[in-house]
Amino acid sequence: MLTMEQVVASHKANMETLFGLTNKAFEGVEKIVELNLTASKAALAEVGDHAQAVLSVKDAQELLALQSGLLQPLAEKTAAYSRHLYDIASSSTAEFTKTFEGQAADAQKKFMGIVDNAAKNAPAGSETAVAVMKSAVAAANNTLESVQKAVKQATEIAETNFNAVSATAANAVKPAAKKR
Repeated sequence: MLTMEQVVASHKANMETLFGLTNKAFEGVEKIVELNLTASKAALAEVGDHAQAVLSVKDAQELLALQSGLLQPLAEKTAAYSRHLYDIASSSTAEFTKTFEGQAADAQKKFMGIVDNAAKNAPAGSETAVAVMKSAVAAANNTLESVQKAVKQATEIAETNFNAVSATAANAVKPAAKKR
């Protein structure tokens, strides 16, 4: 049976976790806002520079060269922006996952303690029921671990695919920019 002190301690720990995760979420939002402001300032400056360059063009050949010279850096900057955005999102997700895994492990320990305590105090002849309950808890823990491993693998595959697509997109622009 849980004592009042245990319930209060559990509630306090849950509130601290909630506030910690809320702070991490706000940090992620702040990083995204900062990234967007930096990217917007840079884009505005580049548009101004490009407009000045276009106004100083003397012929069509020079205009084509100027336009093709813009294509490559734009693709690279877009890929870099996407990468920063992905890094912020994956960092925030990692914090949430780490906290969830810690909380799940703690909850499993506490629950197993309750099961063990109940088993010790169970009446004679209930050994089979206790064994079935322990088996069910073990199966649930194994399932949770399998799901966590699958999510980690899916995340790693998604990151690998993201990196491959980013590299392919950046490399595809290079020949197109050179042809112009």
